Amino acid sequence: MTDPRHARLRERLDAIRARSAKSTSWRTSTQYLSRLVNRDGFVPVKARLTREDLAFLTGARDEVIALAELGARILDLHRPQEAGGITSDPDSPIRRCRACMWRWPCPTFRAMDETLD
Repeated sequence: MTDPRHARLRERLDAIRARSAKSTSWRTSTQYLSRLVNRDGFVPVKARLTREDLAFLTGARDEVIALAELGARILDLHRPQEAGGITSDPDSPIRRCRACMWRWPCPTFRAMDETLD
C-alpha cells in the first residue's frame, strides 16, 4: 500500500519537473540580455512566451523555494554520526547516517551531492 503523503510529494515533484521541461530555457538568452541592463537596473525585453513558459514562470519562484527547503530538510536528516564499535583506524572512525544508518556517505546524501554538484 502506498503512503498518500509519499504519492502527493512524488506527484508535486513530477509536475514541477514536467512544467520545467516544457518551458523554454533562458540560459543562452541571459548572456545577451545581461548586456542590455539599463541605468535603472532593468532589461527592456520583448519576448515571445508560450503557454507552458507562463505556467512555469507563474509558480517557479515559490516552487524553487519549496524544493530548496525540502533539500535542506533532507540534508539535515541525512548527516553522519559515529557508528561506535572497534575500528582499526582510531583517527578515522566508521560513520553512519543518522537517518538511514547506511555507511557514510549514505545513498541519499550521495544522490543529492551528485545532483547539485
